[in-house]
Amino acid sequence: MSSESPLLFSLQGVRRRVLYVSLYELLAIAIVTVALLLFTGEGPASAGGLAVGSSAIAIGWNLVFNALFEAWERRQPVRGRSVARRVAHAIGFEGGLLLWLVPFFAWWLGVSLWQALLMDLGLLVFFLVYTYVFTWVFDRLFGLPASAG
Repeated sequence: MSSESPLLFSLQGVRRRVLYVSLYELLAIAIVTVALLLFTGEGPASAGGLAVGSSAIAIGWNLVFNALFEAWERRQPVRGRSVARRVAHAIGFEGGLLLWLVPFFAWWLGVSLWQALLMDLGLLVFFLVYTYVFTWVFDRLFGLPASAG
């Protein structure tokens, strides 16, 4: 939990979600494109297309998941975002995203679901940490959402 003031300014509602998703996904596209170039042997167009497609799926899931998470969070008697709540958020988001991305990776790369899952697991581990750190930094810069404050 943090009762500290935001480092930049307080941001709530739809603007908060749009900025969060935009910044998160722009960084994710860059990271995923480089990772795919390095680890799959895909060309820049294919790696970039896969990163952008993954990002589009992640944006949709992010909007849905965070709305659901914040609705759940508003009903909790304990306010704020503890380490446990942040871990639950990161695992919930990344676990749900895995269900969407594995079939997409398999289709895009022309590999089996098993191969796509193995490929996505490396990204999953990275993004679990990335999601936790990104959300913590975002909350420090813009304050906690009303659901956690």
